Amino acid sequence: NTSALEFRAKDFINNIRTTLSDTGMVPRFLELELTESVLMRDATSTDTVLHALADMGIKLAVDDFGTGYSSLSYLRRFPVDTLKIDQSFVKHINSNTDDATIVSAVINMGKSLKKRVIAEGVETPDQYAFLIAQQCDEGQGYFFGRPMTAADLGSLLRSGRFRQLN
Repeated sequence: NTSALEFRAKDFINNIRTTLSDTGMVPRFLELELTESVLMRDATSTDTVLHALADMGIKLAVDDFGTGYSSLSYLRRFPVDTLKIDQSFVKHINSNTDDATIVSAVINMGKSLKKRVIAEGVETPDQYAFLIAQQCDEGQGYFFGRPMTAADLGSLLRSGRFRQLN
């Protein structure tokens, strides 16, 4: 997650380049998450920074999608790869038809725009089933696992016993 303060810093791009160089990380394996409010604060400078990041091969995600006060025009203007549906919509998809409609619409819109769509806050089997039926790309939340240490995550990944959305 990239904060507004970090994103607006004059040396942000250089810090990213230095970090990639120091770690040897391949840029396409880095995905930066930005909220809609960060994206829309100063669209002109945002556009420049996002295109510089994308040109480096870095992936870009819109976090908490649907909660900001922005225009959908940034989905075509900015080089965004991923939309992360805010958990406030996912929470009630099985009990609130408006939330279910919004989540379905975001998934369909994301797919139509060739964006990866991730649902945040997946906690129940019913939410999971809804997202599978809507062909959501990925999910995050307690349904899949609780926070854990890096060592525990390594053990989990090696075991192959983890839930996937698809």
